[in-house]
Amino acid sequence: MGVCAAYGHVSGPPDPIDIIQDLGRRGSLFITRPAIMHYVAKRADLEWTARDLFKAIGDGLLEANIYYEYALKDAVKAHEAIELGKTLGIP
Repeated sequence: MGVCAAYGHVSGPPDPIDIIQDLGRRGSLFITRPAIMHYVAKRADLEWTARDLFKAIGDGLLEANIYYEYALKDAVKAHEAIELGKTLGIP
């Protein structure tokens, strides 16, 4: 069994595949397009998830690479950079 998860919007849509035929040939596979808002729709879920995330970073289980920082007054510039694909995690 395997799972393919497509996520993120900056890189554009994934290449098309013949889902039924391709998944059938490869076995019991699943494809999903997770969206954060489905997992943290309630405030309590958001807080629980954020707590776990920052604990994992603090414990060294995850590494957060911060390549870009914007002042709050530059929020428009930050969003423009995201939309133009300039914030793909590569300095």
